[in-house]
This record gives sequence, structure tokens and C-alpha cells, in this order.
Amino acid sequence: MKDIKTIALAVIAVGVFSFTIYQITADNGGDSTTAASGVIPLGTPTEATITEGDPIKPAKPALPPTSMTFREPVHDFGELNASEKSKHTFEFTNTGDKPLVITNARGSCGCTVPAWPKEPIAPGESGEIEVVYNSEGKKGAVTQTITIDANTNPPQTKLTIKVQVNPKEEEPAS
Repeated sequence: MKDIKTIALAVIAVGVFSFTIYQITADNGGDSTTAASGVIPLGTPTEATITEGDPIKPAKPALPPTSMTFREPVHDFGELNASEKSKHTFEFTNTGDKPLVITNARGSCGCTVPAWPKEPIAPGESGEIEVVYNSEGKKGAVTQTITIDANTNPPQTKLTIKVQVNPKEEEPAS
């Protein structure tokens, strides 16, 4: 009985090994010599480039750097009552000589939500980033930042909003 188990395990191992060699051979365009040795010849295209710090995701192609200038990088909403929402549009211009691509924009808090153009902005052209601020749960002087990731140097740009949030008026006791 022991011999039958040993033989069965050997057959399974040979099958797994053969299937693995078959897969490697297929992935290398049918070159079984390369597949058997496990060596990929120089110049063979690979599907992904491993980046430092993130071995799972392929590297993104680097975009040529450009620059962007905001007409007003700081906006003061003034006074808002608690639970009010307000929005502001930050206008910018691509002041570089390459297309500007904004890959992300995020507020420093969930109360600050930006929306940005997803298409490239040509050199000399302008765009807008709309920011909605929700004062729910806030009071007093508040300062929030919006971080913009783009193909600029430096790769992040910060915008600032300020607001004075007046507390909710207490309802009179009945």
C-alpha cells in the first residue's frame, strides 16, 4: 500500500513539473531550451516592470514635467454657519511647454472634496478645480488643504481654504 502512495505522488509530481515546463515554454514563444533552464534571454519583453516599494504594480510611464500656476492658491470662504456647504473654483494655467495631467486631487479631510479635469491641459490653456467644503461638525477657524498630484516639478501642489464656522444656534427650550 505504501508503494502505491509513493508511485501516485511521483506521478502527480511529474505531471505538475511537465505542466509547469509547458506553461513556461508557451510564455517564451515555444523556446523549450529557455523554458527548461528558467532563464529569460536578454531583450525579451516582459509584461511588467517592478517598481521600488511596490512590487505588485507595473511602473507607470513618466510624463514629461510641466508647470501650473494658480490665480489664487488660497481662498477664504469667510463665515459659514455650521452644517452649510460652500464651493469655490480654483483656476489654473498650464505655464509649461508640455501637456499637464492631473492624476489626483484630495482634501486633507472628508469635509473638503475636490473635482479636477481628467483630460490633459495643453500648454498655455487653463483649467479649474472645484472644491466643495462641508462645515458639518466643524466650528471656529478652520484651514484645510487640497493636494494636487500632477506631472509638475514638484509633483504635488497645495491649495488652501480657510473658513470661520459659526456654531449652530441653540434651539430655545420649550
